[in-house]
Amino acid sequence: MKIINLLKGSKPGVSCELFPPKQGSQLANALEIVDTIAEQKPSFISVTYGAGGSNAGEAVAVAAEVHKCGIPSMAHFTCINADDQGIEAMLKQLQAKGIDNVLALRGDLPEGTSLEHAEYQHASDLAKKIKSFGDFCVGGACYPEGHPESAGLNDDIEKLKIKVDSGVEFLVTQMFFDNDVMYNYMYRLLAHGITVPVVPGVMPVTNAKQIQHICKLSGTKLPLRFRAIVEKYGDDPEAMKQAGINYATAQVLDLLANGFMDVHIYTMNRPEIIGGILQNLSCIVK
Repeated sequence: MKIINLLKGSKPGVSCELFPPKQGSQLANALEIVDTIAEQKPSFISVTYGAGGSNAGEAVAVAAEVHKCGIPSMAHFTCINADDQGIEAMLKQLQAKGIDNVLALRGDLPEGTSLEHAEYQHASDLAKKIKSFGDFCVGGACYPEGHPESAGLNDDIEKLKIKVDSGVEFLVTQMFFDNDVMYNYMYRLLAHGITVPVVPGVMPVTNAKQIQHICKLSGTKLPLRFRAIVEKYGDDPEAMKQAGINYATAQVLDLLANGFMDVHIYTMNRPEIIGGILQNLSCIVK
């Protein structure tokens, strides 16, 4: 099923993200994780893609396993260092596996490289290529607090509008920890004429050191009330996991109550995280 049809339906859902193993390692374990998470019945599962396609084969295998489990599957696709031939080859692989949802991303620039001579410089270029190639449902990424490389939030949203105009049918956000940031962002999107469905991205924090590193890379801010949780429970792994799942559950509940049709969970490949959230929302997300 195409994800855009889920987002335009009347049934709220919770989706999640998985990442494949590094090239040539632990593929069987990753496929087992897929099966375990699929039993929780998320609305869809997205599968990340290594920089420059470094684990492309594993990513396709994991996305195909999601599809075989009867869960809509979305494959991430980065265009850094890509060319027409490589992109078309990957799209043919996805088609052969029955995967018709793709998240079009630029990808992170390897250190010391430039986009000056790149054939594909932006996610909008990739989205346009995918839409012209076949009957894919194309999603894109967005950043409620602005992309770390952007000149500012308005500049970032203006570039996002180009992405949407290039064929992106829905958006999935970078993680955030304050829902007011998301609601403010939605008003800004509407002011720029962006009306495609938006899926908020939520990361349950179960490891204090890990989240500090991720926030530093992404520019995501931690609200004071969440900092208090990390400071209180960060040295107790089980308490931090429970607190992180409960905080994320509250975020998801608030977002669904305010009209979002799906919330995307960054699980870090831990089935108990998406399972805990869905259990907490068992009478709300059916």
